Amino acid sequence: MALINKETMERFKQKANDLVNRTLDQHINLAVTGLSRSGKTAFITSLVNQLVNENSQSQLDFFNPIHQGRFIAAKRVPQKHLHIARFDYEKAMQAFTQELPEWPEPTQGISELRLAIRYQPQDSLLKYATDTATLYVDITDYPGEWLLDLPLLNQTYEQWSEATAQLLMTPARKDKAQEFIAKVAQLDPFEKVDEEKLAKLSAQYTELLMYFRHQLGLSVIQPGRFILPGELAGAPILQFFPFTHFASIDIDAYQNAGDDTLIGMLRARYIEYKEHVVKRFYKQHFVNFDRQIILADCLTPLNAGPDSFNDLQQALNLIMASFDYGKSDLLTRLFSPKIDKLLFAATKADHVTPEQHQHLTALLNQLVHQTKHQLTFDEINMATLAIASVKATKAGKGKHQGRDIPVIQGRTLADNKVVTLFPGAVPQLIPNHSYWQDKSFNYIAFAPLETVSIHQALPHLRMDQVLEFLLGDKIK
Repeated sequence: MALINKETMERFKQKANDLVNRTLDQHINLAVTGLSRSGKTAFITSLVNQLVNENSQSQLDFFNPIHQGRFIAAKRVPQKHLHIARFDYEKAMQAFTQELPEWPEPTQGISELRLAIRYQPQDSLLKYATDTATLYVDITDYPGEWLLDLPLLNQTYEQWSEATAQLLMTPARKDKAQEFIAKVAQLDPFEKVDEEKLAKLSAQYTELLMYFRHQLGLSVIQPGRFILPGELAGAPILQFFPFTHFASIDIDAYQNAGDDTLIGMLRARYIEYKEHVVKRFYKQHFVNFDRQIILADCLTPLNAGPDSFNDLQQALNLIMASFDYGKSDLLTRLFSPKIDKLLFAATKADHVTPEQHQHLTALLNQLVHQTKHQLTFDEINMATLAIASVKATKAGKGKHQGRDIPVIQGRTLADNKVVTLFPGAVPQLIPNHSYWQDKSFNYIAFAPLETVSIHQALPHLRMDQVLEFLLGDKIK
């Protein structure tokens, strides 16, 4: 009983502290997401690195607390949620401190990290109460693929199956999906369920999703947990697939099908997945975020072709349809926090020449135009930036046919060779047919530019502007 009372008191104490911090506006839940390979791990590592290693050599001129001399220090402190994996900052930094620096291993599930930022208040009410103040920032890292599952909450199993069947018949997916679709066509949906057969077909569907994402570079992947299962790897709740021939099913028989039938088991597992995976993530984490950054790699899809690029746009629209935005005043922050600031960041900006950065931002604006228009109308503070969390190239001038041209130089990720090139122009608008025919864009993936020490700030592009947008208004 004493142990229970102690745990209860600790929980109340934590809630009381959180309430005080919210009352003083001294707490932020910052969510970081993006589809796989968008650079989430590098981004979070760089964000933390810039703050904990801030000194006279830091390149954070656009972050006002530093520019104004009010920033004192930042440090990592124990996270609130002890049941969630800790973001491994040390391991990520080790990758950058090697003789030949590497990109850190990407995270596969949800993780957290808490920062305490000490500063001198200047414009807020705090300046009348204290000489120094502390902003607590809880950073939550989660896969963008998980957000693609939120629309499932509004779909029945048959609706999802029919929508997925249509998706599998699109040109980018059709050829590879034919074998799976043919196997589903041979099934008797009302036969007694064979769990081994169900598991094998589920594994084939998962392999199909893996191929779409990692080989074709496609972004619309459902269910997202199938390719990034986290702690659910191997669990039966991830063993289901879309029944792609619903037109051939008697609807009355389907409605009355028991869980011991194939179609009944597929439906039951889909419902279980929505309730215990998707909805749980939404309730435990998603609704508590009040600042969000979405990282988008626009360059790889540009290189991969129109199917990959169009899929990225569709995925961003699906992701954005799931957000619950609203103006966030003090009362709503106290009792019902909502995301009030949203930043879209086009990553890997250093993989193109500097004069193309504005084009990259314009292209991202085009990709999220519909959402941006709605959020602007609703008075939501939203921005887009082209960034490099950790610089991987140097920019300069080269000669081509006697003329000076902008170039970048870096160490290729594939073979560690140092190359100098002009990768091509980034379109400012959604590419048209002629752009894809010209194939003038030559994206190359680069390794990190230079080795740093554990206590040295990582080279970056516009991380100071990221910090100012996401945190600047709370450090006043």
